[in-house]
Amino acid sequence: MTDRIDAFASATQMLAALDARKVSAVELLELHRRRIERYNPSLNAIVEPDFERARHDAEAADARRARGEAAPLLGLPMTLKESYNLRGLRTTCGMPFWKDFRSEHDAPVTARVKAAGAAVMAKTNVPQMLADWQSANPIYGRTNNPWDLTLTPGGSTGGGSAALAAGLTPLEFGSDIGGSIRVPAAF
Repeated sequence: MTDRIDAFASATQMLAALDARKVSAVELLELHRRRIERYNPSLNAIVEPDFERARHDAEAADARRARGEAAPLLGLPMTLKESYNLRGLRTTCGMPFWKDFRSEHDAPVTARVKAAGAAVMAKTNVPQMLADWQSANPIYGRTNNPWDLTLTPGGSTGGGSAALAAGLTPLEFGSDIGGSIRVPAAF
């Protein structure tokens, strides 16, 4: 599979490879899962993995493609910023008093990417209340910049930006009010 697509291909390229049946959704998920297992211990970008559900979604996407069905993100593994609710996973915004909160519903953006066929495989680190230019908090710790582990990847979408830059995910859904995507893009 690695001769057909690699972890640094764009989401658009991965979707084209899925469309052309050069790779399966399960293969793409496994490629990213292996990279997360290898590189995330030093990066701490991925904080709430959900590989079992993502595997189920990837298998379903492969079956849908085999039936000729299509959707904009069908079979693409991706991550979401930790602040977005994903049913069954923790949503803490890095705050200790929310450390045990598990959402009983999906946020609208989560529901939309799932409806588009994405296999959401994990959530990524954020600063407390999304209010810092580095992604560090007392629940998950500090995310490190993949190009220099002594530096921050920025924030508040720092976990997502580090995951993208390290090839741990092909697509991340973050948010930006005061620089939360723009600062990590610059860092």
